[in-house]
Amino acid sequence: MDALKALHCEPPETFTGPMDAAECARAAEELHTDWRLDPDAGRISRELRFADYYQTMAFVNAVAWIAHQQDHHPDMEVHFNRCVVHFSTHAVSGLSRNDFICAARIDALFA
Repeated sequence: MDALKALHCEPPETFTGPMDAAECARAAEELHTDWRLDPDAGRISRELRFADYYQTMAFVNAVAWIAHQQDHHPDMEVHFNRCVVHFSTHAVSGLSRNDFICAARIDALFA
């Protein structure tokens, strides 16, 4: 995870296409085990649970800050005491290194 979180996202126009299955599997090994790789949907997802709405919203705001800094934005499902984060690179219709970089930065929030 340390290697991934030290990287910065690159502009999507630098990518030649989505990462292949083997690249995704290797990158996923660097993330928390709660991340789910969904190659059919071309995304990675993680559900996080919190004690209450306030903690959930604090997490959402932290993710928004990471997304803004990296210029790579996830889809999020926000509920009272949980949030599901989905990363995908729409510009390549699948997964890019940016998705894994941002996921590692989210993992670092709980280190």
